[in-house]
Amino acid sequence: MILAVPAPAARADQQRDAGLRNVIEHAIAQAECFPDRYESAVWFTMMEPRLVKRVPDKAERLEILRTVFCEAHRKGEMRLPPGLVMAVIDIESRFNRWAVSYAGAVGLMQIMPFWPEKLGMQRHQLTQIGPNVRMGCAILRYYIKYESNNVQKALARYNGSVGRRDYSDLVIGSWSRWNGADDLGLAAAAAAQPVPKPSGR
Repeated sequence: MILAVPAPAARADQQRDAGLRNVIEHAIAQAECFPDRYESAVWFTMMEPRLVKRVPDKAERLEILRTVFCEAHRKGEMRLPPGLVMAVIDIESRFNRWAVSYAGAVGLMQIMPFWPEKLGMQRHQLTQIGPNVRMGCAILRYYIKYESNNVQKALARYNGSVGRRDYSDLVIGSWSRWNGADDLGLAAAAAAQPVPKPSGR
């Protein structure tokens, strides 16, 4: 495995909140998603060229984009802006699915290694795009709900840097590079519940 440089990437928190286990178990059990075909086509067209330099392998690149889009638009759940998910991956691992932090967090969204044992999975699955992004989005969504849609505070919890803004500012800065398709699915999402937006600086 390649050890990720600890600053500024690969810094997820201990992910030990008591409520997270049920959330992640549910996300793993409900792996299917049903994105709108037009919207998914727009997403791929806009995002694929931006990811080429970070992820040279086309199959891996497309799998990341498909998984992020699907998990951001998970049916029956609060919609996540897909650009925000991309920004978290960018800062956490630089899109390196083999990244390992100094705290032992693994993969694209830097999931702590105790989760596979708790969920009856294999540890190597943390380096797989689908399971890693699925768990990461479940954790991010949980913290956004916990913080009443305050993205900065939710990101600080995700990273384990509550009370500090350095990490959340990095992600929100990266979000500006990965947005442009975040309005996809907004009409459907608005009918359900609010969609997170960057907090005021």
